[in-house]
Amino acid sequence: MDSWLASNLENVAIALSPCCGCSVANTERDVNLPGTAAVIDVLEKLLAVLYPGCHGKAPVSHESCHHHLKETLQEIVEELYDQTHRSFEYACNKVKCIQCGDCKEKARQSVMALMDGLPGIRNMLQEDIQAAYEGDPAARSTMEIVMSYPGLYAITVHRIAHALYRQGVHLIPRVMSEHAHSKTGIDIHPGATIGAGFFIDHGTGVVIGETCTIGKRVKLYQGVTLGALSFAKDDTGALVKGVKRHPDVEDKVVIYAGATILGGDTVIGHDSVIGGNVWLIHSVPPGSKVYNQTPSPVIKPSGQ
Repeated sequence: MDSWLASNLENVAIALSPCCGCSVANTERDVNLPGTAAVIDVLEKLLAVLYPGCHGKAPVSHESCHHHLKETLQEIVEELYDQTHRSFEYACNKVKCIQCGDCKEKARQSVMALMDGLPGIRNMLQEDIQAAYEGDPAARSTMEIVMSYPGLYAITVHRIAHALYRQGVHLIPRVMSEHAHSKTGIDIHPGATIGAGFFIDHGTGVVIGETCTIGKRVKLYQGVTLGALSFAKDDTGALVKGVKRHPDVEDKVVIYAGATILGGDTVIGHDSVIGGNVWLIHSVPPGSKVYNQTPSPVIKPSGQ
């Protein structure tokens, strides 16, 4: 081992060094983005603001709650501004923009828009919590949902990430959404638009694509995919980005476990019920009930 260190260590270090132009290195001089841990830290502080004392080790002090909230909000503003500023600068350099505007001002506007929108986000989350409580017979209280349901965690992160995404911040919301994905098994792209009163029961394996629009009071079960049917390509064979690829789901729709609904032109009409394991690539009118034919299982008695 000592001989290998003496003869090879320097060459391996040079080959892996960011100074040699590695395309996946986040260096202060070249990329200068925050690390994922910094984004997740801000996300956890945002969750602490929306659900005080629920995701920590103990309840917050009632007497000092307001003061603590103001301090946390100030920390969020300062840290998130730094991160979004770096994100905008990275995007500007990446596309070699000549007149990109003021990245600092865009970062300031994005953070202020999120902070101003937090009360509205919390109001939507109250509807999400109530929908979960009313839609799950196993739920004993709304606080049980807040403190333990993966579906609520995923939609909370999504509502934060989506607010930033709408301001043109793309990288940071993706880090947030993938963090929620890793914790819950629920994959919601921050570009998806989701109405209030949204409930994902169980949750594992749910996928909601970037251009998907979901109305109010929609309920999904585990394993549901709202995805793309195909990917358009340009003359060079590269994927065309920014086009509508994912379905729309109108108000008060229930989609049961394992259903797959694909395509940018597909619309699920309001008050419809989509059964388990259904495969849909075309629209259905409001009030539809869509099920697969019940299979006929073969049951053999023991010994046959």
